[in-house]
Amino acid sequence: MLVALGGLVTLALISIALSRYGLSTLAITHAAVREWLGGAELYAYREPFTQAGAALPPALAILLAPLAILPLKAAGWLLALAGLAALLLSSVVLTAPIARRYGRRRTPLALAVTALALFTEPVRAAIGEGRPELLLFGLILADLVALRRSLRWPFWPAADHAGPLRDRLRQGWVAGSWAGVGTGLAAAFGVTPLFFLAGLFVLRQRRAALTALTTCVTVTLAGLLFAPRDTITWFSETLWEINRIESLNAAGNQAIAGVLARLYGFPAPPVLVWLAIGTLVLAVGLVRARSAILAGDEVAAFTLIGLAAAAFGPMTTPAELIWLIPALLVLADGALRRRACARTSRHSRFAEMVRAVSAICGYALLLAAPTTLLPWNGYALALILLITALPWRPSSSPAEPTHPHRRIAAIPVPRAYRR
Repeated sequence: MLVALGGLVTLALISIALSRYGLSTLAITHAAVREWLGGAELYAYREPFTQAGAALPPALAILLAPLAILPLKAAGWLLALAGLAALLLSSVVLTAPIARRYGRRRTPLALAVTALALFTEPVRAAIGEGRPELLLFGLILADLVALRRSLRWPFWPAADHAGPLRDRLRQGWVAGSWAGVGTGLAAAFGVTPLFFLAGLFVLRQRRAALTALTTCVTVTLAGLLFAPRDTITWFSETLWEINRIESLNAAGNQAIAGVLARLYGFPAPPVLVWLAIGTLVLAVGLVRARSAILAGDEVAAFTLIGLAAAAFGPMTTPAELIWLIPALLVLADGALRRRACARTSRHSRFAEMVRAVSAICGYALLLAAPTTLLPWNGYALALILLITALPWRPSSSPAEPTHPHRRIAAIPVPRAYRR
């Protein structure tokens, strides 16, 4: 009965989201791909009323081509169900360390996190607009599983090339040698995941970064083979049309570029001001992500990269703020971990209270209607606050050996001042 009731409620939520947002993004993609299959250019299509065009890479257009054969609503439902499956698997990945630490079952916790996430604006908008953000989110978190395994068994013996193929594949799966494939696929299907590809180099996961780069280049070359003209058009023209869907100063753009454009009253922000502020925020996010993975918290590291990418990108709509959800999970887990810790000092109790209040207020922020937050740049302020203040949860086995009496700073001091 609980499973049936949960399924009915989930289908009802998806139906409400599809009717509320009207598959606005998928409608443009659906029409553009249909004309593309008919012989026209992929990026020549323009929506009659808004003049918005398709802004997806050719590799993703090839992947979504079967959906163009179906009616728009059927394609929206299939994409929504695929996104729901990706969200559920992502919740399993995010909650596995928490359930293991407290000795709880992983499945109920993952279902609870998925149910809470369905009510948030990023998930509602991604499903209702027909965007692939949930699928890209799942691909990136798949690499998180591989990195956990590779950090757990860094010296796993190499597979015997003379052995059976099944055993070699099993060893590679257990050792996490496939880390980077998910990020590479996501980078080939979208623009924002490119920050995660660069973030793997910053996190000093060179093998995973090279795997991601190889995967991205391979998929892109495959797209060039199947659609050479559109691939060249994407990299030479369409990729640089950052206002292809809507203007940068639109209220829905919660990136730093959108906030600056609205503050200055221009259609686009001053380039030098945007690059200066955006680069600073991106650098802070990457440096703190590096410190987080050194402390053993891969979830916080990936979350900080996602938040920094959302803040730095020229166009970030509420549907692309999916990394706010794991950020709230990190805050909630940090508060619970403080409570379970043996220390009960005043500072610990204050930190626990701040994290718990921040998690509750952040979830309420994501539940609210976007029309009440967009005029106040609420999502943009949340991004900047989380990038600069998101805590990470120290692990008993850090990713790299560090000095036992030296505390790693969030932003390291210059080398001349180190002892």
